[in-house]
Amino acid sequence: MARTRRPRVVAVIPARFAAVRLPGKPLLNETGKYLVQHVWDRVLRARRVSRVLIATDDERVARAAKSFGAEVAMTSPGHPNGTSRCAEVARKIACDHVINIQGDEPEIDPATVDTCAALLSSCDMSTVATTFLSPEEESNPARVKVVLDRDGYALYFSRARIPSAGPALLHLGIYGYTRKFLLRLARLPATPLAEQERLEQLRVLENGHRIRVAVVDTENPGGIDTPADYAAFVARYKARLQTSDFRHQKSSD
Repeated sequence: MARTRRPRVVAVIPARFAAVRLPGKPLLNETGKYLVQHVWDRVLRARRVSRVLIATDDERVARAAKSFGAEVAMTSPGHPNGTSRCAEVARKIACDHVINIQGDEPEIDPATVDTCAALLSSCDMSTVATTFLSPEEESNPARVKVVLDRDGYALYFSRARIPSAGPALLHLGIYGYTRKFLLRLARLPATPLAEQERLEQLRVLENGHRIRVAVVDTENPGGIDTPADYAAFVARYKARLQTSDFRHQKSSD
């Protein structure tokens, strides 16, 4: 019996220097690593991904990425969103599936990347959600909420609270696409809700397409959107380092 070929999965990390609320975000480095480097480190551990690229239009980001060994794809400065930037990369390389991990997700779980990739065996586009770590985060407009239908597909995404019969779900900054669908998606026109909410995934729903959502158990609190988000991440990272150092010291005693 012939073996089934495993899909070629490429992970693309869009990294834009000129973030509106946090300029220079990919190169923040209070942890001793660039923010985008944390994302890259995590994605490299995903088992289903065969190649990882950082996609940027900024030479500063490109130089930083190359300094820690990342493969860089230089893209046009005219892209309106990360999806469009990923599509430019996908046009130029051979792959079956593309995973788009936002460059501000330094605590993304590699298993989450694999889950998002695995869903693509039965859909054109996938993403991931989890439960909120605290009630306060549910009211934070920087944290995107998602409500699902009974089959696990997204009904709506919003920065505001969404009426729901079940627990609120936090949408994590990762998308999977078949290459064919990604290239099609990049050509879709802008839509009113996507513009109003500033959420590009709503363009998919408004154009009549579906997004499959996996609900995962993870401690990832979501992306870095504001200076306060970054300060909280730095504190968590340093606390983990201290715990790790303490454990190492105890094991050496």
